Amino acid sequence: MELARRFLDVASRYVAIYRNAAIFGGVTNTLQDPRVASALDRMYRESTEQFAQLRERAGDFERLASASAQERADALSDFYLPVTPESGRLLYALVRSTRPSIVVEFGMSLGISAIHLASAVRDNGTGRVVTTELSASKVATATRTFIDTGLDDLITVLEGDALSTLVAVDSPIQFVLLDGWKELYLPVTKLLEPKLSAGALIVADNTSMDDTKPYLEHVRDPGNGYVSVSFPVREGDSMEISCRTIT
Repeated sequence: MELARRFLDVASRYVAIYRNAAIFGGVTNTLQDPRVASALDRMYRESTEQFAQLRERAGDFERLASASAQERADALSDFYLPVTPESGRLLYALVRSTRPSIVVEFGMSLGISAIHLASAVRDNGTGRVVTTELSASKVATATRTFIDTGLDDLITVLEGDALSTLVAVDSPIQFVLLDGWKELYLPVTKLLEPKLSAGALIVADNTSMDDTKPYLEHVRDPGNGYVSVSFPVREGDSMEISCRTIT
């Protein structure tokens, strides 16, 4: 309960700042757009309310560890599994500063991170977001949210196995967010590597989880063409930012 309370407090303060700025005419970025701020407020509140359900069903989710990626996606089709508000702001800032023409997200879930990414693309005035999701239910829900926030023109949702759907993505790719099933971080990265531009950033969430170890070993080996750094983003978890140093 304490973790959920703190998460909600941070999320509420974060959205209130943007909402107040919008109300008083101080909109300086798309995250402050009333449609976007309201959507994020609702989504973070709903995700916090789901924490109790996740704890109650912990045993069910542990049994899903041996299930296929599609089976896990279907079982969790109603759950947000979101980036934190701080991580969302970081993603926005990174995309604003790097100005990528193509942003690829592996693991859309219900769209909180994609909203942050697309908001940055909107404010850059150039670029687009390509995001992937296995759950057809999540695709439908997130697509409606993207329309409601006015960001749907910037987001292409690829439904299905990312190892298949991402094959057709154009190059060069300058920004990647990894936030899907952790054992697929490395296969997805290797699939995208030929399309990464020099200086491209890969941001991987939840890198304290054991399934991310093969990925971390890959990006932390200088011989594979990355400079990589880890940092904490929430209690007991971390993110990894890796810069592609070769083409």
